[in-house]
Amino acid sequence: MEKILVSACLLGSPVRYNGSDRLVENSLLTLWRKQGRIVPLCPEVAAGFPTPRSPAEIEPGLLGDDVLAGRARIFDQTGADVTSPFRLGAEIALETALSLGCRFALLTDGSPSCGTSSVYSGHFDGVAREGAVVVAALLSQNGITVFSENQIGQLAEALDTPS
Repeated sequence: MEKILVSACLLGSPVRYNGSDRLVENSLLTLWRKQGRIVPLCPEVAAGFPTPRSPAEIEPGLLGDDVLAGRARIFDQTGADVTSPFRLGAEIALETALSLGCRFALLTDGSPSCGTSSVYSGHFDGVAREGAVVVAALLSQNGITVFSENQIGQLAEALDTPS
C-alpha cells in the first residue's frame, strides 16, 4: 500500500511555531490513516526546533529552491539565521519519504518548511506570494509530488494513478 508523507500539524500534532496544530478533518485523510498510509512528520521538529519557536521566513524575493542552492537564507523573527536546521529538516523529510517509498506528500501551505504554493514575503508582515519553500522544493526536485492541504482530492486522484 502506497504511503503518503504528511505534515504532522495537519494531523493534529501541536508542532507549529506557536504550539498549535493545523488539523484538517477530511474523510480521505481518516481513511488513509486507518489504512496505514500516513507517514506523519514535522520537518522543523525533526531538525531539532522547539515548540513553540520564533516564526521564520525566507529572505525577501527568494524561494525554497534558492535556499537549497545556497542563494538564500531563512531568518527567524529575532534575526537569527536558521537556514541550516531548515535544510536539515528538508533532508530528513526526503530521507523519510524515500525510505518508505512515498511518491506523494501532503504539506502545510504557508509553512516556512512545507509551503507548496505560497511563501511569506520575508518581512514578517503576513504578506504571501506564490512559490514553494524548502521541504516542498527538495521533495519535488527528487520526484515526490507535493500537494497542499487544499489539494486532498487531487492527491486522491494521483494515488489511483499507477507509477
